[in-house]
Amino acid sequence: MSIRVGIAGWSIPSALAKQFPSVGTHLERYGARFSAVEINSSFYRPHRRTTYERWAASVPHEFRFSVKLPRTITHERRLIDCGALIERFAEETSGLGDKRGPVLVQLPPSFAYPGDAAERFIDELKATITAAVVLEPRHASWFQPEVDRMLGGQRVSRVAADPAKPLLAAQPGGWSGLAYLRLHGSPRIYESTYGTEAIEAHAKAVASLATRGADVWTIYDNTTYGAATQNAFQLLEALGSNTQLGDIS
Repeated sequence: MSIRVGIAGWSIPSALAKQFPSVGTHLERYGARFSAVEINSSFYRPHRRTTYERWAASVPHEFRFSVKLPRTITHERRLIDCGALIERFAEETSGLGDKRGPVLVQLPPSFAYPGDAAERFIDELKATITAAVVLEPRHASWFQPEVDRMLGGQRVSRVAADPAKPLLAAQPGGWSGLAYLRLHGSPRIYESTYGTEAIEAHAKAVASLATRGADVWTIYDNTTYGAATQNAFQLLEALGSNTQLGDIS
């Protein structure tokens, strides 16, 4: 089991620059302090395999990248007839090598559960890309026991999100071997800083999930004013410095 803490992107706020090494690219400096990062830019545009290779070469061996599936698949095609797009994404992100972590599949809030089409898509995705899959649905129809059983059978984890819409989205679901927690900032999404009490409560939840055998990722997405980086440091402190390498004793 492992605990990983990271941020959506690896920009370094100027106010916190002294907490990172003074030399190297932003990613090299970031990778010296955190064990994971979420690549969101892949949602908006493709990156060359060589770009992913360069990123992988910039971080320590234990570091892992999660990668967000392109919106052409999730928001435009809505999981239908995506074979060629999945193959392209798999080939590009294979440049990360062993440092490729979970693939994040975030669905539009208006996207209701499509029944068998969802399972067919998951089958196609898992047959094409050798990576864990984490799903972030945002329509209430996905939060039903039968859907949760399907995800568990497919070894697909459902993201736990804050703020949670619907409320059931606050807890991880699906496959229990991986818990992926995305904290966007509350009450102001992307902006608000989490206070000490919230950080400590989250640390307890993370530790509990890990002791039950899950690999646990926490990604802070409250990046607008640099709160994500500060909160990530605070969570590492609450959990213990051993989590910087992705492990928990």
